[in-house]
Parts: sequence; structure tokens; C-alpha cells
Amino acid sequence: TRFNPVIKVFYMRLVAAGKPKKVALVACMRKLLTILNAMLRKNEEWDESYHQVTT
Repeated sequence: TRFNPVIKVFYMRLVAAGKPKKVALVACMRKLLTILNAMLRKNEEWDESYHQVTT
């Protein structure tokens, strides 16, 4: 979560909603894995413009 602003915002939102920090961290890991799995399945590279922080 330190290096990916999208995942960091997701983590902060979960913690602000009252989730324990470890639960929020595991949710971030799962989110990142699903993104990476989709990228591998579609044979795509990371596109910074596609994964932007929306507030």
C-alpha cells in the first residue's frame, strides 16, 4: 500500500470505516492479486492512467 496510491486510498477507506488494520491489509492484498491476475489473463502491462485514484 505504500507504493500504490490506488491501493493506499482503498486501505485508508477501509480503516476509516472501522475495519481492523490487518483485515484491511488482507483486502488490499486480494485486490492487488485480482488486478494482477486480470493483467496476466489479458496479457496487459500496468497502465497508470487506467488505475487512478478516484475520490
